[in-house]
Amino acid sequence: MTRILHVLDHSLPLHSGYTFRTRAILRAQMARGWAVRGITGHRHSADGPLEEEVDGLHFHRTPGEPATGNPLIREWRDISAHADAIDALVRQWRPDIIHAHSPVLNAIAAQRVAKRHGIPMIYEIRAFWEDAAVGNGTGTEGSPRYWLTRQLETHAVRAADSVAVICEGLRGDLIARGVDAAKIIVSPNGVDMEQFGDPVPRDPALAAKLGLEGADVVGFIGSFYDYEGLDDLIAAMPRLVRARPKAKLLLVGGGPREQALRDQAMASPFADHIVFVGRVPHDQVEHYYAQVDILAYPRKAMRLTDLVTPLKPLEAMAQGRLVAASSVGGHRELIADGVTGTLFAPDDPQAIALALAGLFADRGGWDARRAAARAFVEGERNWSSNIVRYEPVYQRLLARADKMRAAA
Repeated sequence: MTRILHVLDHSLPLHSGYTFRTRAILRAQMARGWAVRGITGHRHSADGPLEEEVDGLHFHRTPGEPATGNPLIREWRDISAHADAIDALVRQWRPDIIHAHSPVLNAIAAQRVAKRHGIPMIYEIRAFWEDAAVGNGTGTEGSPRYWLTRQLETHAVRAADSVAVICEGLRGDLIARGVDAAKIIVSPNGVDMEQFGDPVPRDPALAAKLGLEGADVVGFIGSFYDYEGLDDLIAAMPRLVRARPKAKLLLVGGGPREQALRDQAMASPFADHIVFVGRVPHDQVEHYYAQVDILAYPRKAMRLTDLVTPLKPLEAMAQGRLVAASSVGGHRELIADGVTGTLFAPDDPQAIALALAGLFADRGGWDARRAAARAFVEGERNWSSNIVRYEPVYQRLLARADKMRAAA
């Protein structure tokens, strides 16, 4: 039985797009009969034992607390601690393949161990760390730290035996850096159709509680980061409500921009048309999807959003919701304008309002669009089929490792 060790930033029981993708990968690999474990670094902040099973998945934790002090020294110490924990687990469990997931700190730690033990390693990039830092407000494009992180990323990719990325945008960027295209596979974001494939009916009691009875409901369900463009969505509400007086905006989630967004909504002349729910348990999210007519994703135009495809629009499509999104590169990989969703200009509240008002005025085409979107997810973004993309890579790496051991 092939043993695969996944080296991770964080995991369940924490909830994020990162942990949900990890869960889907590990579950699908286990369903194929592979033995799978994960190990997280110091950025995993949930309390718990050093070894635990969560949702049927086996995780190990790097012991100790995150390092403090100078950022570079701190991160180097965290890499060393993570590498020591990976090494101890490798000696105990003897994996056949190490599958490291971004950020690049995980790849550096995993590569130390893989080289020491002669184990093939694949590095999977979900976003470039330097661009993610710009997106969440902790970094600046073009800064010395940005440059250094980019160099580390490129070095890690070249040192890996194989590289997986979640979308064509990331693949194209690596090729532009001089990375051999044959070394890169695309393993796109997908949906666990067992979880999202059977939408629940709309709950009238919840609709009444939220004040959504009889409303044209636009929704966003996710994390409130600046790059998500929720300020533009709130700014679009006056124009939308004037065109569609029953329009309401439902915002589910939280994050760094939450208070600023609440303040902006309170100052809006249509504040009573904007509903904040806060964070909800993941097993309750589908009940909020059921309240929404159109899921809106007004991401701002920047490197992160142009290169990286998000997970949430796919979940919305699987739930049978209409999707409207800004025409950044990451969205264009997922949404065919006028077929599976609607695209509008980024950073433009007027464009958002016009697109949403147009959708509400043309309900006759909704069923066909929902069907097309769901068919796309089922056929091309379903984890049960996506997972086969890893198999030939694993087989090639294992065969090469066997050949090298035989030659030695």
